[in-house]
Amino acid sequence: MCRQSATVCLVKSPTRQHCATGPLAERLATLADPRCRRGKRHPFVAVLLIACSAVVSGARSFAAIDEWAADAPQHVLARLGARTATALAVRVPPSGATIRRVIKDTCPGGLADLLGHDPAGTDTLAVDGKSARGSRHGATPAAHLLAAMTGTGMTVTQLRVPEKTNEITCFANTAFSASSTA
Repeated sequence: MCRQSATVCLVKSPTRQHCATGPLAERLATLADPRCRRGKRHPFVAVLLIACSAVVSGARSFAAIDEWAADAPQHVLARLGARTATALAVRVPPSGATIRRVIKDTCPGGLADLLGHDPAGTDTLAVDGKSARGSRHGATPAAHLLAAMTGTGMTVTQLRVPEKTNEITCFANTAFSASSTA
């Protein structure tokens, strides 16, 4: 999840032009890599593309995404940008833990803006808040997200609710700041 406040997530989110044009790999490259510089073995975009491909293929959990990545043929991993590990150019998929970490640490607002639905032409938007499953670690509370969806259930965008506040306050502050900048 994004370690920054909800307002910063919205500012750093890609514009709607990135959503409508270009291949998915180019759109994902506009996101900031949340990982530290040290210890990176797999390209950020490759990890996200592998996860997206697994989900499109029917994976509904991190374990299923990990299994899909481990079973993916070499030509698929090459197409998705997986790294080569040996002198024989064998492609190695990221581990399940790496995929989980990258997805968890990537800004939810940026991902939703890139992969979400364009709200143009919809009559209503629903706003709901949920705690992200599996995001609680020790004494750190679970990440709480505020999502906007169309009447058909398509996600438009989501952002992280800052600590020490709730989704109502976050929505009111975001709606007020969006109307004052427009």
